[in-house]
Amino acid sequence: MRFYLISDNVDTQKGMRLAGIEGVVVHGYEEVMREMDACMADGNLGIVLITERLAEIIPERLDKFKRTGHLPLIVVIPDRHGTKRSPDSITRYVRDAIGVKI
Repeated sequence: MRFYLISDNVDTQKGMRLAGIEGVVVHGYEEVMREMDACMADGNLGIVLITERLAEIIPERLDKFKRTGHLPLIVVIPDRHGTKRSPDSITRYVRDAIGVKI
């Protein structure tokens, strides 16, 4: 099993490449969908990393991929511009998921 990156900028791709993670830089809906479909069909991938900006382009399809429960696991990551998530996003996620306030 291996990692794979789908990014919208070269800086993130180069940084991940230094860590040994192969990937591709894409722009636009069709390119993102083509890469996601290829990743889902590749039986050697364990985790697919996708930048937040690209994830915003395909939210419905990304949710569908995540809900299948099959590999590869889809992980949305921030890019060189930083994250768009709020500082308490993990706390809120736990509270919404299990109903416990941390």
